[in-house]
Amino acid sequence: MIGVSEATRAVLEDADCAARSDAKVLITGESGVGKEVVARHVHQRSARAGGPLVTINCAGVPDSLLESELFGHVKGSFTDAYRDKKGWLEGAQGGTVFMDEVGEMSLRMQAMLLRFLETGEIQRVGSDRRLPPVDVRVITATNRRLVDAMADKTFREDLYYRLNVVHIEIPPLRERREDVLPLLQHFLGAFSESHRRTLPEIAPDALEQLMAYGWPGNVRELKNVAERLVLKGRTGRIEADMLPSEVLRGYRQAPALTAASPAVAAVHDELFVRLTSGMESFWSAVYEPFMARDLTRRTMREIVSLGLQQTRGNYRMLVTMFNMPEKDYKRFLHFLRKYQCHVPFQEFRMMRTPAPDRIAQDDQRRSA
Repeated sequence: MIGVSEATRAVLEDADCAARSDAKVLITGESGVGKEVVARHVHQRSARAGGPLVTINCAGVPDSLLESELFGHVKGSFTDAYRDKKGWLEGAQGGTVFMDEVGEMSLRMQAMLLRFLETGEIQRVGSDRRLPPVDVRVITATNRRLVDAMADKTFREDLYYRLNVVHIEIPPLRERREDVLPLLQHFLGAFSESHRRTLPEIAPDALEQLMAYGWPGNVRELKNVAERLVLKGRTGRIEADMLPSEVLRGYRQAPALTAASPAVAAVHDELFVRLTSGMESFWSAVYEPFMARDLTRRTMREIVSLGLQQTRGNYRMLVTMFNMPEKDYKRFLHFLRKYQCHVPFQEFRMMRTPAPDRIAQDDQRRSA
């Protein structure tokens, strides 16, 4: 990991401590903070560094295929199973398996993973016998709050405690802003070399705006912005007007975000301001980052809750507040329910907090 903040140093200390053992590691943090980087750090500093590191994105493989990919299968066990195949767990013998997005696994797959963690034995799909235990270290990561998932009965409590032996939590980039400059310099250097461009210099006002931005997509977003600036730059200097629109908009809104509290606003607060003040559409500002896995369900629910507080539980008015056309009402509700981001509206209708003027006026018009 690259960074100079106390938070980054604490993460590296925890990772070095984890590397000195074979204990299971659970890495948590928002999407884009660098969970896989930490997992690789643990593996490379461990006694298993000479063995393989197998990375699995549990959310990127359909549940119907994940079992076969993890545990392997025998010939004829299903359509297109023309030969016996080793699974990822067997392929990691003597090394480490990194299971990203473990919080997205189905309850059935969670039960199978728990059985493997308890015995180390593998049973290939379609086989009636178990293979000898494999010597594999398991590191998992998630951007979800598994404690909340356990409360919702979508994540097994026994599996959580089996995985959570060493817990490494990576703070979001907005909470370690000292890391923005070294990360930016690193990415600018890397992309300048790969694209055969001159390493650009950053103008002071551009750097000020980059440092003030909230980075809802965390290090992944910073990396993408750095590559964009390298490709866009022609003068060898990054000026403020070359920055992406979301960075410029975030800088203009920064005082409003921090006026109520000296602490940096959370991602859902920042996005809510962008929706209600910046006139950005929900589909571009929130939906697209969520589908790219840069936002969590929890953040989505927080944004919806903030809106329902203002509309007193009225989802139809929320569509207008979030700058969507009225015809998108059903699409909006379908999206929230499909991805388990729907928030019950009843509690907001009983709130006594006054609504904004325009909402009160709408209420009066309807009652007239």
